[in-house]
Amino acid sequence: MTAHNTSSITDLHNRFLAGALDRRRFIAAATAAGASLAAATFLADGGNTFAADATPGASPEASPAASPATGAATRPAFGTENQQRGAGGQLRIIWWQAPTVLAPHAAGDSAANMVFEPLLAYFPGGSIQPVLLEQTPSLENGLLADDLSTATLKLRPGLLWSDGEPVTANDIVFTWQWIVNPSNTSTSYDVWNTIASIEAVDDLTAVVTYKQPLVNWFDPFTGNSLGVIYPAHAFNNDPANRNDAFLTAPIGTGPFKVESFTPNDQGTFVVNDNYREPNKPFFSGVLFKGGGDAVSAGRSVVQTGEFDFAWNVQAEPAVIHDLEANGDKGRIVQTSGATLEVIYLNFSDPNKEVDGQRSEKNTPHPFLTDPSVRQAINLAIQRDKIASEFYGDGDLATANILSGADFFESPNTSWAYDLDKANQVLDDGGWARNGDVREKDGVQLSITYAASVNQVRQKTQAVVKQDLESIGFKVELVQPDSTIFFDSSAGNDQNLNHFYWDIAMWSADISSLIPVNRLKVWYAGPNGENISHRANNWQKANVQRYQSDEYDALYEQLLGATTEDEAQRILIAMNDHLIDNAVVVPIAIRSFYTAIGNRLRYENLDFEHPFVGYFWNLANWNLADGQS
Repeated sequence: MTAHNTSSITDLHNRFLAGALDRRRFIAAATAAGASLAAATFLADGGNTFAADATPGASPEASPAASPATGAATRPAFGTENQQRGAGGQLRIIWWQAPTVLAPHAAGDSAANMVFEPLLAYFPGGSIQPVLLEQTPSLENGLLADDLSTATLKLRPGLLWSDGEPVTANDIVFTWQWIVNPSNTSTSYDVWNTIASIEAVDDLTAVVTYKQPLVNWFDPFTGNSLGVIYPAHAFNNDPANRNDAFLTAPIGTGPFKVESFTPNDQGTFVVNDNYREPNKPFFSGVLFKGGGDAVSAGRSVVQTGEFDFAWNVQAEPAVIHDLEANGDKGRIVQTSGATLEVIYLNFSDPNKEVDGQRSEKNTPHPFLTDPSVRQAINLAIQRDKIASEFYGDGDLATANILSGADFFESPNTSWAYDLDKANQVLDDGGWARNGDVREKDGVQLSITYAASVNQVRQKTQAVVKQDLESIGFKVELVQPDSTIFFDSSAGNDQNLNHFYWDIAMWSADISSLIPVNRLKVWYAGPNGENISHRANNWQKANVQRYQSDEYDALYEQLLGATTEDEAQRILIAMNDHLIDNAVVVPIAIRSFYTAIGNRLRYENLDFEHPFVGYFWNLANWNLADGQS
């Protein structure tokens, strides 16, 4: 690990405080000087003490465990001291991509965050902090084994589920057993399946033993999706009980509980009277409304004031400006973290049916398996135009699939928009023009290009279509509704899990500094066991049907990494493999526009950081001074 130049970083911090550096430049300069991302972000977000290292128990010379910082961090809780639980009336949230289920380990939507809390969570600054646990396991406190083979989890005493039952270590054991039961088809299976056993040694203590030492030992327990535990008693303590009723009427420990829920429409939530902080939550309930479109959602906050909060007002910057200019009831905030808009290429043939399925994993695509075709596509994407005109910042264009955090950003890659070179690559590959469309050996470069319905994606599709057609592709645009495109049901053959198109575009979030789960998307595994196909109900991560012994070997090395330096090296090598081979075409780090009503106290929302999620601090949301 690089030694820190503390004097240099202190100088940089002083310049940042004086306004000579903006936040992004300060973080980039501080990490270049040797600070970890977590330490640099901590300073940028108001920290005033330089942390010698972001890894517990580490020194500048060595980092025995690739764990983000675990030092003390607090949630913003302005104005909560004398508030009364439930005094704030209803909080109204519009989330135009309508929620479908509320159980996090079954692809639960963000509405689930009203009900559930994780054991651990990323806090602003990149540190991992306890939520339902008393403390984050570390080498210093002895709760994390030196070789990263075991972790001890100690629950906060006195925790209750919303139905009044106590939270115990058995709930942690049960959650693991339920998730890794294949018949439950949990979306968290891959991450929790790294665990060999969990033993409840007493009511509040569980000892986790991993199948092998894990550099990302914290991933199963961290974050508002993966890190949530289920109440064993709600399943009769039976890990084989799918309990489909729990999908829409779950029991949690969060500040609210379910009152009613209609999939693909809305949920209403009321105060959880068993929430551990007696004066929280401030709001008496939440309306979580789906449907409509992104721009209408933004308008309902900043112009009509019908809602308090609107997620992902995805529209080009000119539309966003117009929304704000014609509204006085809220603001629209632009943020970016580690969510990337990406074009994915299908390595199987979506037009040939084998054993009742298209895109069969052993049926190669007729031309996207040709590197020259993939490289031509890579050269024909105007990343800067898309990033600038549709996401509001040309600097968000990226060449990397791991982007948004300096820790894993590769310095070895670059991107170019060069139609002349793209044409030359196709010429050299033997793809000759026959009229407007190129062909080779009777195969035309004719593609279907899918993306879910929203303004920005359709405009992006139009730009990409025009450029691809200019170099000899025929492009048919496919635009499923988002509720269909992102619905993972096995019977829905228009979703991204089936990937019955040639190329498709969607965004994916990187939720960990060591994103093992994200990188599993391209891992095939022995006999292609991680490839999405009929035999596994199209539920596996590798929907592109990409198969590479080199990449698989890197992924398996990452699973065995035990130091921060080793993990970082492998992460960058995996990124470079995907980019050099044009397996995917990253477009941009996505900026998100969030509409926030004037009623809300903005300081307590605090979601403008990678990895934290919108509702990480929901228990502390309240009204701004003078609002009612």
